[in-house]
Amino acid sequence: MRVALLILFLAPFAAATADTECPLPLQHTLQKLNSSETVNLCQFGGQPLLVVNTASHCGFTRQFEGLQTLYSDYHERGLNVLGVPSNDFRQEARDEEKTASVCYLDYGVTFTMTSPQRVRGRAAHPLFRYLAEESGSAPRWNFYKYLLDADGNVVDVFSSRVEPDDARLIEAIERVLPGVAVEN
Repeated sequence: MRVALLILFLAPFAAATADTECPLPLQHTLQKLNSSETVNLCQFGGQPLLVVNTASHCGFTRQFEGLQTLYSDYHERGLNVLGVPSNDFRQEARDEEKTASVCYLDYGVTFTMTSPQRVRGRAAHPLFRYLAEESGSAPRWNFYKYLLDADGNVVDVFSSRVEPDDARLIEAIERVLPGVAVEN
């Protein structure tokens, strides 16, 4: 009987750790932007990931162009970019179709975009709660950027004012790419 109770007690923990290839912060599925399809964030496990909270009606919206360039330049070397629209700062379109139009048609985004999510406070998506806790910084505005290494660890955070072509961001990305030696 003790063995049976132990198995019942440990079963939820085994299920939570069954996918050892997927870092804990990525163990979520989100709806893709303006789509019935979903994206399992575990697909980004084992690769560096730049997570960006976005908005389609913001002074920083033009950063989609630079984010697309980063994705195009570094994706073959292992970098993924995840755009997460949010209306937490009241600058996101109310219509998801309009958000998709801004991303895909206006800026030619080909990296993964999700449906709008909360990114601040108690109602924030668990990924953003993790990012805020690990980095000590919740998004202060749209286009906040979190760089995760292949193990899902937050290695750097960049404010909205840091453009995608900023040397600091590019240097941080290059440090977490596979096959790149990190200097101490």
